Amino acid sequence: MPPEIIALTRQIRALWHRFDWLPEWAVIGLVLLVFVGGGWLTHKIVFAILRRMVRTKDVFWRGVVERARIKLRVLIIIMGVGLGVTVSPMHPEPSADVRSVLLFLFILTLGWLASGVLDMWSVMHLKRYNIAVEDNLLARKHLTQTRILQRVAKVILFIVTVGLALMTISGFRQWGVSLLASAGVVGIIAGLALQPILTNMVAGIQIALTQPIRIDDAVIVEKEWGNVEEITATYVVVKLWDWRRMVLPLSYFITTPFQNWTRENARLIGVAFFYVDYEAPIDRLRTAFEAIVRASSHWDGDVQVMQVTDITDRVLQVRCLASARSGGVAFDLRCEIREKLMAFMRDECREALPRDRIEWPQGGDKGISPPEPPVLA
Repeated sequence: MPPEIIALTRQIRALWHRFDWLPEWAVIGLVLLVFVGGGWLTHKIVFAILRRMVRTKDVFWRGVVERARIKLRVLIIIMGVGLGVTVSPMHPEPSADVRSVLLFLFILTLGWLASGVLDMWSVMHLKRYNIAVEDNLLARKHLTQTRILQRVAKVILFIVTVGLALMTISGFRQWGVSLLASAGVVGIIAGLALQPILTNMVAGIQIALTQPIRIDDAVIVEKEWGNVEEITATYVVVKLWDWRRMVLPLSYFITTPFQNWTRENARLIGVAFFYVDYEAPIDRLRTAFEAIVRASSHWDGDVQVMQVTDITDRVLQVRCLASARSGGVAFDLRCEIREKLMAFMRDECREALPRDRIEWPQGGDKGISPPEPPVLA
């Protein structure tokens, strides 16, 4: 123990002997009250100094100081209580127990403070990117990386903080060591029990680094189309086209094939199939198709192609291709092409509609004659 603390303890004991009519618990309470008040006053002074220091700094440091206000107060008061317990006339054994509890709380508060700094950094980093714009690929990339790494870092910070705090208590020291080093029976059992969580945590780090998916990506999973709405530390929420939510573990996107329609950019080519008669004027249909696409607000001005892709025993298969700026817009463009091209064939080009043909036998005497009436006996 530092000599200054020892000297202060002796002075308090000597002062107590002068007022020996006071009970021990009252002296201990007064000492703790003095040190708690001193801690509260120290927090006021320190916080005022910090505010003045970051007044000309950027928003990050000002935000960190404001978020750390309560946490710093708790830290300083814990230190004041610990110092008061040390110099008070409390018996050594209960004094050691109280200091052990205070050290446990002190470490937890430090972890709480570090978590607040991490949250503030995430907020300030994401403020530089606007996901509301149409071309938001870079913003979605940073949003996905930041959210996943933030959650993984919080889990790791929680494990380290709790492990260090448990190591300060003699009865739980092995638990803390096992939690930090994954050693011993407790570590093995915890590792087996947390295996799915750890698997998803590793998958989350892989997704943050390689980014097979991002926030707001258009994906097809389990034969359903939707957008990635949320990525947590263990699972992904996909908002389906009909507003249902599909929840999938992070490991799904590492181990299972899926379609990502916005991996590099949001542009897509929409496909619409038509089935027309053999005698359909393909040139007229192509002209009508190009006019429909050019007049559409959904077309991005790039791809427009109509081709006969198959001939069946009854009809021709015609494939129409048109590009759009995103998957949802491409879907609307495909529907518009189907509606307007079918209306064109119905109203102006009926010979393009599929027909069934029946061929009658030819020849004068070889026609089909009616059946003879039955002969009555």
